[in-house]
Amino acid sequence: MAKRVLVKFSGEALASKEGFGIDTAILKYIASEIKSLVENGIEVGLVVGGGNIIRGVSAAKEGIIRRSAGDYMGMLATVINAVALQEALEYWGLKVRVQSAIKMEEICEPFIVRRAIRHLEKGRVVIFAAGTGNPFFTTDTAATLRAIEIGAEMIIKATKVNGVYDKDPNRFPDAKKLDTLTYDEALSDNIKVMDDTAIALAKDNRLPIVVCNMFESGNLLEIIKGDYTKCSIVSNNIK
Repeated sequence: MAKRVLVKFSGEALASKEGFGIDTAILKYIASEIKSLVENGIEVGLVVGGGNIIRGVSAAKEGIIRRSAGDYMGMLATVINAVALQEALEYWGLKVRVQSAIKMEEICEPFIVRRAIRHLEKGRVVIFAAGTGNPFFTTDTAATLRAIEIGAEMIIKATKVNGVYDKDPNRFPDAKKLDTLTYDEALSDNIKVMDDTAIALAKDNRLPIVVCNMFESGNLLEIIKGDYTKCSIVSNNIK
């Protein structure tokens, strides 16, 4: 069983059916799933996107807002989600720290990797906010970077589907689930696991990427214990 993991949620995962804002029922559910990991002795780092509030690419598409400014707006959105997730985790009695790549001391700690590792060793959940702190990088890349920095044994991308498919399963009923992929296969144009930078970074550091359905209760814990039947795994060391 993995000892330390990083779980990546999209910002949209927190949204209501309208696709924006924060649904507290979903927030409570996600927090309860993380609680089960901590109770089983697993050290957990989290990254959450900001797409339920604003996406940098979308903000900049009309040309009025520069892409770099749009990305900074998106980073701030991830901090909002991180604070909300911190509240939900503390509601379940967990110890939590938010670390931001952009300094805002009144709200959270600055990102310091040694401090983050110490928090994890003490059983605290650490939420990494504000992406990498730089524009033009996604939260997928930020999640992969933080996973490598803290020495996570895997990164779990929690989505709304139970793995990776050769095409969109919501649009194509004949879509085929891919249980295992190499990093090079994951970089294929027609297979969207994470963005290319995140996958290349994972490949260089031999970090397994697991894609699963976050809405299947207990799925995260089963995966960490070694059951990959309800997910897809990206690694060059597939058994």
